Amino acid sequence: MPRPAVLTVLILAALLVAGYRGRKLIMAAMRAAPAKRWDRPWERLGFVIREVGQHRRLLKVRFSGSFHLMIFCGFLALLPAIITDFGAGFFPGFSLRPIGGNTWLALLQDLFGVVIIIATGLAAWHRFVLRPARFTGSKAGDATLIYVLMLAVVLSVFTEFASRIMAGEMPSGWRPISSALADVFAAAGLSPADARVVAIWAYWAHILSVLTFFVYIPGSKHRHIFTAIPNIFFRSLGPRGALPAPPAARGQIGISRLDQFSWKDVLDLASCTECGRCQAACPAYAAGQPLSPKLLIMDLRESVMADQRLAAGPFLGNAIREETLWSCTTCRACMEVCPLHIEHVPKIVEMRRQLVEDARIGANLQDALSNLQRSGNSMGKPARQRARWTKDLGFKVKDARKEPVDVLWFVGDYASFDPRAQRVTIALARLLNIAGVDFGILADAEQNSGNDVRRVGDEGLFQLLATSNIEALQGCDFRRIMTTDPHSLNALRQEYPALGGDYMVLHHTELLLKLIESGRLRLKPGPGEVVTYHDPCYLGRYNGGYDAPRALIAKAGYRLHEMGRCREGSFCCGAGGGRIWGDDTGIVERPSENRIKEALALKDARLFVVACPKDMVMYTAAVQALAVEDRLAVRDIVDLIESVVEPAAA
Repeated sequence: MPRPAVLTVLILAALLVAGYRGRKLIMAAMRAAPAKRWDRPWERLGFVIREVGQHRRLLKVRFSGSFHLMIFCGFLALLPAIITDFGAGFFPGFSLRPIGGNTWLALLQDLFGVVIIIATGLAAWHRFVLRPARFTGSKAGDATLIYVLMLAVVLSVFTEFASRIMAGEMPSGWRPISSALADVFAAAGLSPADARVVAIWAYWAHILSVLTFFVYIPGSKHRHIFTAIPNIFFRSLGPRGALPAPPAARGQIGISRLDQFSWKDVLDLASCTECGRCQAACPAYAAGQPLSPKLLIMDLRESVMADQRLAAGPFLGNAIREETLWSCTTCRACMEVCPLHIEHVPKIVEMRRQLVEDARIGANLQDALSNLQRSGNSMGKPARQRARWTKDLGFKVKDARKEPVDVLWFVGDYASFDPRAQRVTIALARLLNIAGVDFGILADAEQNSGNDVRRVGDEGLFQLLATSNIEALQGCDFRRIMTTDPHSLNALRQEYPALGGDYMVLHHTELLLKLIESGRLRLKPGPGEVVTYHDPCYLGRYNGGYDAPRALIAKAGYRLHEMGRCREGSFCCGAGGGRIWGDDTGIVERPSENRIKEALALKDARLFVVACPKDMVMYTAAVQALAVEDRLAVRDIVDLIESVVEPAAA
């Protein structure tokens, strides 16, 4: 049979088998709910080019990221050789010689072929010898076969090139590795006539290895070779801190069937490489809870790929356990580290919405939600007590409902009611007074911002709280809003605009920095003491608030010793996503205690600095639980500024 006919049969067979292996995910995507991800195409394309070209997220884990980059670049360099072999199979004499096929392209193919071999060895060493904990639950056999296929592609190419050089069918000047291999063949007694036969066998071995690779990919975790770029292209372009509202067309609040996920969700599931970076970053997993973001995605994928009747039926409590979903702190660390930009948190919230709708929630969470509905705060405190902290300030705090203010302070629940955080609230009020800031509060008109209520999955209660706060704010005359609570910051800044509440919202660290830089707060020389700082998830990862807290620490005269997990890689305190209202069932080590141990390992830092009322509560409790009060004290940045501020002029 002529070579073109054989190639045609092989390619068609490969396409049919590959389609069959990927059919379940394709069918799931076709029957999935719609998703609006076609907007701003040029912005999306530019991001893909930067992300893929720089391997930015992959290289955050240096070792594995480096050999992945080596393999990626290697196969880009080998692509012309693959094109040449397939092209020559259909069109005798086909060559890329006019664009450097025998010169610079040839050199790249030889050099990067070696790079792929080295990288494959490093990958195997990483998986089978180093065996990082994040690989737990991944399929080792899948990786092994991929390594074998990659080596088969490269070695068959080298064998073909070396044999053709021996047979006089290919110039050797730009192929140092292939030429050296040809010399080995010659030394072994291979004749030019034999080399022609070897070249034919190597050609078909190369064709078969490439097609086998192509056939295997759709049914393996390495399907990301095909789905990675589309998945990054179709990532969400909305604000990081804004969850999408339930689509009206779905007819229900949450997701109870797998076919209610969108096609982008299915693309996420298909793209997961099982690398485990999300699992390694997850505070719930580190605490011994049943949530692994990686295994969650894998379980959803397996459910989608199962019998279609099962995939369209109920799965909550079966394929996905309820306790898995309730373990999430919504800290977004999983999404921050994922090289494929998989969106774990929105899926978890969608499933939580259905659990809330079905009243499948724990007693503690139910009590908190009942308090929020009844009193506007999770503690169940009377609204009239919300401003009680202002009583002993020695000056009057304006009621922003009754008189205009420059800064409307949205205080938040924990900053208003919890004594540990309330102390910082009082100190901040005094600093604002010293600086002459015209500020006021909503007093008993303020309610919980609803940020964590929405992430728990109670969409109706979120809408109720947010609407109430927006109505209260609309009755006030102010220029900007300030809050000490990053959770409130996120809701006010990123969630409320969709409901008609679009405001300038500052975190208190931003306002304090402006006051110091403008000279309205004057500071004495600081003590030079070493501190460490914890980035709150909703200030940092969700709202990019990394620099102002660090600038304040420096201006107050303290020296910052960063923990290993900082900025985008900060570790969650464990309070977010409604976890502060949950219980500790199944927890091996609280995330807050894990974090305090990390700070203690620095040795020289005696102050653990925070910028969130919930962090103040969580880490104060952790220090006490670990009995290390003599070694580490928890302080808000406000405390640092207060310790060095010059008193107001008389």
